[in-house]
Amino acid sequence: MGQADVPLRQTFQVLVHKVSGGSLGSIEGIPNSFVNIVWQVRIPRVIFAVFIGMALAVSGAVMQALVQNPLADPYILGISSGSSLGATFAILIGFGSGSIFAQFGLAFCAFLGAITASLAVLILSSVGGRMTSMKLVLSGSVISALCSSFSSIIVYFANNAEGMKTVTFWAMGSLAASSWSKIPILVIVVITITVFFLFQYRILNTMLLGDEAATTLGVPLSRYRRFYMILTSLLTGVVVAYSGMIGFIGLIIPHIVRGLFGSDHKRMVLMSALIGSLFLIWADVISRVIIKNVELPIGIITSIIGAPMFIYIIVKKGYNFGN
Repeated sequence: MGQADVPLRQTFQVLVHKVSGGSLGSIEGIPNSFVNIVWQVRIPRVIFAVFIGMALAVSGAVMQALVQNPLADPYILGISSGSSLGATFAILIGFGSGSIFAQFGLAFCAFLGAITASLAVLILSSVGGRMTSMKLVLSGSVISALCSSFSSIIVYFANNAEGMKTVTFWAMGSLAASSWSKIPILVIVVITITVFFLFQYRILNTMLLGDEAATTLGVPLSRYRRFYMILTSLLTGVVVAYSGMIGFIGLIIPHIVRGLFGSDHKRMVLMSALIGSLFLIWADVISRVIIKNVELPIGIITSIIGAPMFIYIIVKKGYNFGN
């Protein structure tokens, strides 16, 4: 589905032919433009939506347990602002032009900014004693404000109108940069970290009980928080580098899953991954077809859909975070 109207029958013909390596099906009589639209544009985009939705939803579920905060999402600990600072620097200063990072300068700087901000939060929250969920949240707020300030300074002094427009579009998220060449890294990182968290449900459940209960049970939460923070930062950093800032998925999807399947992370991580993937696929479809010949930033769609759903969850009786 998209701006170009490709018949469903021809879409399946192209898929069967390409997936089978040309041994099955035939694409004779199908315009070459249709073949390119289906195989080079739409299929990579759907795959991107699957794994980016999965990554954001799983990161949100883990982050909410990590800081014991129902309003946590992948960006609460400064990852968002760090990525934004890196991308703003790349776009408006022109980092990567003429270098080995010329093609992937934006993605590299966004990823580097996310990881740097996350490490800064880890270091700051560890100063003066062991790391706690409260110190993580406060450290994230400080780093986020600092990164946002630097981004504003760069935008203010940069004399680049086209670059500022690109920064604005990137900040609202898009899957337009999807391509077959970028899929392997995305798939490997997302699947590896998601599978790891699938087997960490006991620790995640313990985190919901609080620091005192975890200490009584002999679980060193500070060490697990540090390790989980690095993994979620890596996961979110890769996603943000490829798709920009897609908000609300990491916040809303874990709450939907928790309301439907309970708070046991044995089910919650898996269902968050599945529902997050489905949600982003259809949000991307809506962003491309809702206005003719215009592609809306996907972050706008996720917010428009997610906000009413979140309001419903808040007012629904019987729902309680971690219960």
